[in-house]
Amino acid sequence: MKNDKIKIDIVSDVACPWCYVGKKRLESAIKQWDGTEIEVEWHPFQLDPSIPKEGLDRDTYLTNKFGSLDGPMEMTKRLDESGKAEGINFNFGKEWLAVNTLPLHQLLHVAGEEGFKDALKERFMRAYFDENLHLNDVDVLSNIMAEYDWTAEKTNRIINDDSIAYAVKQEIAHYQQRGVNSVPFFIINDKYGISGAQPPEAFLEAFKQIAPLKIIANGDSCDPNTGIC
Repeated sequence: MKNDKIKIDIVSDVACPWCYVGKKRLESAIKQWDGTEIEVEWHPFQLDPSIPKEGLDRDTYLTNKFGSLDGPMEMTKRLDESGKAEGINFNFGKEWLAVNTLPLHQLLHVAGEEGFKDALKERFMRAYFDENLHLNDVDVLSNIMAEYDWTAEKTNRIINDDSIAYAVKQEIAHYQQRGVNSVPFFIINDKYGISGAQPPEAFLEAFKQIAPLKIIANGDSCDPNTGIC
């Protein structure tokens, strides 16, 4: 008897710090899981598609979004603590730049077709939140993509491909229509939803509830469909 996989669709944005924490916590849960195979697929979301191409510096972005810097700075303290627990070094220094993430999702879209979307997602998040790289700079993106043997020409072509941008926007709209309005959002077996960066225990409990029984031994039995005993 073959057990079906557990499929997890994750809707997230590179610019979402809790998506980074959630990714690490899910990975921790998967490492602890001793059951049915788990398959993960990433899907795009944009927290702020209105960010201009040139990006927004930290203070401008936070002031525009929250009205002042007081609340966001308190929020970053909690993120720092949560990040350290998951091996993430959040860096919200002066060099941090808020960017429009559509081009990043375009690159991730093609990376998915080539089989390394998960690795690239991790790389972009580390570049954005830890290294403070400016991910609206084509040269910076080309250098990152060179780590995956992409040429600068290929990176540029994908970023400027309107058909890929359209496909990404359609996918974002699809999940918004399904009710996803905050990220990270985890959809298990296209049926059950988990919202937010939950602890590993929450994922493990979900896996237990929906996973088929793990067969640890086979013996003589009767099959009601075939009638064979």
